[in-house]
Amino acid sequence: MRKLHDYIRGLILSVVDLFYPLFRNLMPLQTFRYAACGGFNTLLDISLFFVSYNYILKKTPIHLSFLTIGPHIAAFLIGFSITFPIGFYLSRYVVFQQTSVAKSEQLRKYFMVVFGCLLLNYGFLKLFVDVFGWYPTPSKVFTTVFVVAFSYLSQKNYTFKPSSN
Repeated sequence: MRKLHDYIRGLILSVVDLFYPLFRNLMPLQTFRYAACGGFNTLLDISLFFVSYNYILKKTPIHLSFLTIGPHIAAFLIGFSITFPIGFYLSRYVVFQQTSVAKSEQLRKYFMVVFGCLLLNYGFLKLFVDVFGWYPTPSKVFTTVFVVAFSYLSQKNYTFKPSSN
């Protein structure tokens, strides 16, 4: 399993770093890796949202015995269940490699930040779709702009902050 992890990590780093020279004058390597990995995960999230909303849920609410979940919220949760573990893996092993914090502590902190992102996603989607009447997919894209900024700053300065030893 360790060999597979090392191979996947090395492959991702070699592909991402291949494009870094084009951006070297614009940003440091770590910021570029975050943008590349986060961009991939964000595109995956938006794609999963679109497919889930339009083709899996067919724009239909999910009715539970005690709660009804709107299709845009359910589609967001489907995407989240897939992109959460991918995002943690990319953040820990590709973007923020230099840390002495234990993996379990990072996972706890990562979940706390992602929970904040969940709340932001939920709040903005409810606002844009239910209050403003915007279409769900453009609302998700617009929401992502705010959430990505919050996530990067939180992950860099809290979750994966290198020890100050």
